[in-house]
Amino acid sequence: MIRFAVFPSVILAILLAVPPLHAQKTREITKQERELEKLRKEIAAFENKLKESEKRERSTLEHLDDLEQQSALIRQLITKLKDEEKRITRDIDDAKNSIDGLERQLVALKNHYAGYVRSVYKNGRVYDIELLFSSNSVNQLLIRIEYLKRFSAQRAKDLRKIVAKKEELERENDQLQETLRNERALITEKTKEERSLKSKAAQRQRMLSRIRRDKKTLREELSRKTAAVKRIEQMIADLIEKERKRLEEERRKREAEAAKERERLAAAGQPVPILTIEPTGTFARRRGVLRWPVSSGAIASKFGKVTHPVLRTVTENSGIDISVNVGTDVVAVAEGEVSLISFIPGYGNVVILNHYDGYRTVYAHLSEIRVVEAQKVQEGHVIGKSGDSVAGSLLHFEVWQERQKMNPEVWLAKKK
Repeated sequence: MIRFAVFPSVILAILLAVPPLHAQKTREITKQERELEKLRKEIAAFENKLKESEKRERSTLEHLDDLEQQSALIRQLITKLKDEEKRITRDIDDAKNSIDGLERQLVALKNHYAGYVRSVYKNGRVYDIELLFSSNSVNQLLIRIEYLKRFSAQRAKDLRKIVAKKEELERENDQLQETLRNERALITEKTKEERSLKSKAAQRQRMLSRIRRDKKTLREELSRKTAAVKRIEQMIADLIEKERKRLEEERRKREAEAAKERERLAAAGQPVPILTIEPTGTFARRRGVLRWPVSSGAIASKFGKVTHPVLRTVTENSGIDISVNVGTDVVAVAEGEVSLISFIPGYGNVVILNHYDGYRTVYAHLSEIRVVEAQKVQEGHVIGKSGDSVAGSLLHFEVWQERQKMNPEVWLAKKK
């Protein structure tokens, strides 16, 4: 019996080391479900708002705003549903691979036991008795008796552990399969939302066509754009003040730490360095070579005073409008941080990036937003997709130095 004492302990160690997949993924899945549910509620809220606006005959432009915001949320929901399906599919593949490996190990273990059973059948208990009586001393006899007991008990215990682990992994797989079934239901929902999005896009295009022919509504939109300019100015001012307070607090902390360090160095008779504050970013050096926020497109409306093509009214453009196909990737023109995300009537979905040292860029008329507030971004990072507006399919882009609007064309690299 002792010749079967070599147990595949490595296999057991591997099996027992496999972490429970469900426990690892529960928190992540719960977070995703909360985000999806939040999006569904926001989409439903806009649906109710659209129905109410039809009853109360709100202005066409307000109705257009609601459609735009709801469409952006639907796009976000569809993206998350696709990501969820991919993630769960990967989880299920991992679980299947773990179970397949475990089943191969169990087959090897069963074969090992088959050899043991054949030996018992062939030799019976006589072999064990012979083994005990062949002991050279009473002490060796007692050791062999104890060994045979422990060996048998350990084999039973190990088998129970392996079977329990296999059952646990099978449960994990069942749970993941159920999650996949739920996810497929969500994908069905996604298909429905895609149809809804397509319908709303067509409805929005019909509304835009009517607006572009209606001078009264065009004047209303022009007033909204003027208000949007002031809103952006106020947002920039608020961000500057918020940044000033943050930097002031950081400066005080640095000065306090530097004062302690100077005292320590002076007490030790060492030279005391002068505290200097280096610029945070490199935006100022990018003047004339800044990358474009979109890879294609032409400037449809320049910085400064512009004349409306239909109303012939002169207004002030705080940035430039780049004519580009709807759905074009919009990227960060330089390294920075997402300061603010908002929806502004007349400008649509807006993202403001902070490039440090007082420089900021504004991206408006986005159909999708791919970043969140406080997120760090590198140059070329996709922050969203371009959208449509009363003036056409375009991206509105601004450059600010503190409270001063800059001409983006002076900053952007010359197109070849």
